Amino acid sequence: MPDHKHNQNQKQNQGPGGVQRSGWAAQAGAFLAVAFIAAGTCGALQPASGIPPEVVQLTQLGPALAVAAVALLWPARTKDLLAGALPARGSRPAGRAPRTAATGRSALLPHLPLLLTPALIIALSAGGILLTSGTLPVPAPRALAHPLALLVAAQLLGACAEEIGWRCYLQPLLRTRFGPVTASVLVGTLWGLWHVPVLAREPAYAAGFLTATVAMSVILGLALERVRHNRLLLAGGFHTLVNLGMLFVTDETSPAAAPMVVLGAACLAAALPWLAAARRAATAPDKITATTAPGTR
Repeated sequence: MPDHKHNQNQKQNQGPGGVQRSGWAAQAGAFLAVAFIAAGTCGALQPASGIPPEVVQLTQLGPALAVAAVALLWPARTKDLLAGALPARGSRPAGRAPRTAATGRSALLPHLPLLLTPALIIALSAGGILLTSGTLPVPAPRALAHPLALLVAAQLLGACAEEIGWRCYLQPLLRTRFGPVTASVLVGTLWGLWHVPVLAREPAYAAGFLTATVAMSVILGLALERVRHNRLLLAGGFHTLVNLGMLFVTDETSPAAAPMVVLGAACLAAALPWLAAARRAATAPDKITATTAPGTR
């Protein structure tokens, strides 16, 4: 009997994925403290590094360094939280056919809505900017100061350095305490506030930026809710596509508030279908329960 009670209490103290609920606040606090401090330090070192900010911003390393720090303090729990970040490991089961291009495409199909959402965000942003300003600042590839391949690779690296912290560590950690939407909103708010220089701009710009980070966090949180592998590449790919769209279409370097407000509205509009789908999934009757209910045949 004591063992049964112990196992029952242990299960009650576990969140989704079997991660322990207790201690989440201390872990989240330590992660955020290191993420903010490390980002500020890396940002201060950017000029001395000689790396152009338009290629990659060293502040993006902050969340990755924070994950490394909490891994030293809570190694087992950090390992559990990061379990779905990378591809599944292990040998192929006996009798299973080797992986082919066709199976790779079929594995990608469930994630197409997530990877296509950045295109929707950028298209809505471009349309909004055209309506409000009448022009669209799209630079020609030849006018770029750096090779396009370098920009894409650097943006992906920087995005993954952020996402291993926000979506692969903090989101699963907060999911042990909160529901998917609440956890996503909290992560998106903290993600936005982590961009400290943005908050120093005019209120409309900061509000548009925070709206964008919260909306994108909701999209990512809901899309990755049941994904057990490759979370880092999916989140990093989404983040990279949005960043490239902002770089080439919405001119993120501009201090004007209007483009950022438009981006925030576009992200919010793109998040609404994800919220609607999550609500339908939550209210849909369980198929097994429905078929076995009294009166069903």
